[in-house]
Amino acid sequence: MATSNPDIQWSFSQVKGTVDEDISEADIISAVEFNQDGSLLATGDKGGRVVIFQRHIANKLPCATEYNLYSTFQSHEPEFDYLKSLEIEEKINKIRWLPRQNSAHFLLSTNDKTVKLWKLQEKEKTATGFNLRDENGDRLADANITALRIPKFKPSELVVEASPRRVFANGHTYHINSISLNSDNETFISADDLRINLWHQRITDHCFQIVDIKPVNMEELTEVITAAEFHPNQCNLFVYSTSRGTIRLCDQRQNAICDAHVKLFEEPEDPSTKSFFSEIISSISDVKFSNSGRYMISRDYLSVKVWDLQMEKRPVETYQVHEYLRSKLCSLYENDCIFDKFECCWGRGDNQIMTGSYNNFFRMFDRPGKKDVTLEASRDIVKPGTVLKPRRVSSTGKRKKDEISVDSLNFMRKILHTAWHPKDNVIAVAATNSLYLFEGKSVS
Repeated sequence: MATSNPDIQWSFSQVKGTVDEDISEADIISAVEFNQDGSLLATGDKGGRVVIFQRHIANKLPCATEYNLYSTFQSHEPEFDYLKSLEIEEKINKIRWLPRQNSAHFLLSTNDKTVKLWKLQEKEKTATGFNLRDENGDRLADANITALRIPKFKPSELVVEASPRRVFANGHTYHINSISLNSDNETFISADDLRINLWHQRITDHCFQIVDIKPVNMEELTEVITAAEFHPNQCNLFVYSTSRGTIRLCDQRQNAICDAHVKLFEEPEDPSTKSFFSEIISSISDVKFSNSGRYMISRDYLSVKVWDLQMEKRPVETYQVHEYLRSKLCSLYENDCIFDKFECCWGRGDNQIMTGSYNNFFRMFDRPGKKDVTLEASRDIVKPGTVLKPRRVSSTGKRKKDEISVDSLNFMRKILHTAWHPKDNVIAVAATNSLYLFEGKSVS
């Protein structure tokens, strides 16, 4: 790990989304993901739509990075399971980009039950001069076809066409919470509450069930799967987290069915802090491997933990995200906020970590410098290049200047989904129906 690391000064770049007070449920962002080189940024919402932005670099702007609308398409539609009399929401749970192989882009998107593979392709030419139909696509009468013509391509306005290539359905009984691509670029996993399936990208009619934690008697169920991810460069390894605060590392070389793990990462519970809410707040909502694959981070309700794959007994680092909420757990339980699922992500290297909080706050942790900062995604900042001021929350009666009282936090304004550009200090933060983009510059 690096011993010195320059501080990063974050400034406002852009915000996408309407400013309306009355926010439609369908417009709430539910997934954010950069592609492998950061040139495209995809968001999914509760209405089943995927919106993609393309990066534009202009040195004359206050912020050198700008993302403009590239494509929008309807990924999933609401469905009804007549067998179980259940409505299947169109909400996009996860988006994952496939490595680019040609001029087209491919991504996976999933709702609660179905994973879809989408192809995005630019078209700047249109075919004209057909024999059997006119320029509008209508079929010509046989009497009007008097000669054989050779169709030609003519230049046209750029159109980005999104088309579904494959649909991976009927693989899950319970709600899908994760999808993760394998480093072999051929397979991926999808995880629901009790099972993890392994799919091949070219095969849609069957998958392999590699993890099944469903007990014979459902009354004996003690935990559910909350997240799963493949190792970034070892195609045989993957991890999954549970609602009991454990992370299991599985190796497909040892067993085809990985119900038995090779490593169990779990922190012993401190008896002094045990309470009625201990089990709820220890549930892991997200787990991510570091870019090098040596570490992983897990997010529970109050903290982010860094784990070394070589040490199972305890995390090597623990960062408190909003410890000041520990005294508010009772009211958070009553309004169901205690069940919010916060995501976390790594920076470009293995040195920075980001995750969300309430009041549109998001937290940044610098591992080498042992520093942390709280920043806010706010509509009050409208000028690109404006430097973000650190925010502080006071949990005591007396609060200093520029501090905000924990009692005045807005728990309806929350940041659950964040993403960090794979190569640059550019971050995307989803706050309800708005997508904020911030750019960081190193300062000594």
